[in-house]
Amino acid sequence: MPIQRALEPVVLVLNLICFAAATGLLFMLGQRKWSLGRRVLTGLVIGTLFGLGLQLPYGEGSPIIAGSLEWINVGGRIYVNLLKALIAPLVLITMIAAVLKVDEIATLGKVGGSVVCLLLATTALAALVGVFMTASFGLSAEGLIEGEREIARATTNAERQLRLADLSPADMLVSFFPSNIFEDLAGQRSTSIIAVVIFGVLIGIAGLLVSRENPEHASSFRRFSEVAQTIIHKFAQLIIGLTPYGVLALMTKMSATSNGSDVLNLLGFVLASYLAIAVMFAAHGLLLTLGGVNALQFFSRTWPVLAFAFSSRSSAAAIPLSEETQTLSLGIDPTVANVAASLGATIGQNGCAGIYPAMLAVMVAPTVGIDPLSINFLVTLVMVIMVSSFGVAGVGGGATFAALMVLPAMGLPVALAALLISIEPLIDMGRTALNVSGSMMAGTLTSKWLGMYCPPAVVAASSP
Repeated sequence: MPIQRALEPVVLVLNLICFAAATGLLFMLGQRKWSLGRRVLTGLVIGTLFGLGLQLPYGEGSPIIAGSLEWINVGGRIYVNLLKALIAPLVLITMIAAVLKVDEIATLGKVGGSVVCLLLATTALAALVGVFMTASFGLSAEGLIEGEREIARATTNAERQLRLADLSPADMLVSFFPSNIFEDLAGQRSTSIIAVVIFGVLIGIAGLLVSRENPEHASSFRRFSEVAQTIIHKFAQLIIGLTPYGVLALMTKMSATSNGSDVLNLLGFVLASYLAIAVMFAAHGLLLTLGGVNALQFFSRTWPVLAFAFSSRSSAAAIPLSEETQTLSLGIDPTVANVAASLGATIGQNGCAGIYPAMLAVMVAPTVGIDPLSINFLVTLVMVIMVSSFGVAGVGGGATFAALMVLPAMGLPVALAALLISIEPLIDMGRTALNVSGSMMAGTLTSKWLGMYCPPAVVAASSP
């Protein structure tokens, strides 16, 4: 044992050297003009294998793994922090500039209405898919054993549920409007992103109204917004260029800290969840095809965003990537792209607000004598899920937040949300990627329907 402890610093240094070599490989691939998507995929695969390579010889909870990840994840944490810092100014500035470019305020209403309707409709579909998968696998909350971590999580969830119980639909609607914009720019509330979007829209509308009274002032304000938007987008491109390295670090941590025994114990729930996620990805592709969009091109061009969402588990952090990809790679109008990326992070999340709470509700319902497949239960569940999807935080743990609103509204206990804590990160990765795919799909179809869409092939041909 003393010898093993003496070797820990040496092993730690070797681990860091190996990770530095992996980082250097990604850099070399960039120098060889590999596309961002290929480098992100490479970083995801290498990070997963490297994380498993750390866990297998040392075992879960090893101080060597903890010490290695403390430094390995520095790059990942910095990358996510930069993206989070970018969200609020990007949403605000882009929203103002986008509104100023809209000739009619009615057009903005059409954009927002179309995006929200698509998000809610696909969330309702996701809920039904979750119900079907849960029933098909015969999943139930009965027999699940509460461990120490689960009991601690249940206590925390109970406290959160008490706070949510007083939040009526009317209160939720009021929370969409900022009372202190600086508080929302700092992301202090679960509805901060929606509040920033609405504030930006109102400022943009004020600019449009000023243009009718004082064209000179309106022209100056429009030029200012365009310059600010150009700068913030260039900053976003600099950060997006770091995505392969961020994914490498995030995936290394995720795979190195995964608990294999917990996953095996709840393998049925994991498989059902990912099958439901796969079905919804297929549904997105079908909707795009029916809308006249090449689904294969869509997914090939959005792959880097989905990979980041998968590894970071944050729909909100993916907003800058999503908006840039929609405008530069998919040919979506900036107004539509910003609305879809921003609203999609807090409204109608197909994975976190649709599939997950539906699966939990179906698992819990039999324990309190309710038939989860009855028409009344299903209709009520879908309606509750659609309403509850408003304002769900687009960060890790957002699915638990959604479950804490849906289960009590259905008269069901919330303990199951704590019992699944062991596999929560693993499933949350796929759910988050689905959330982001849904928002970009909504933006693409909205842009197509409103005649504000430039096909990807045309975009690629016109790119320098």
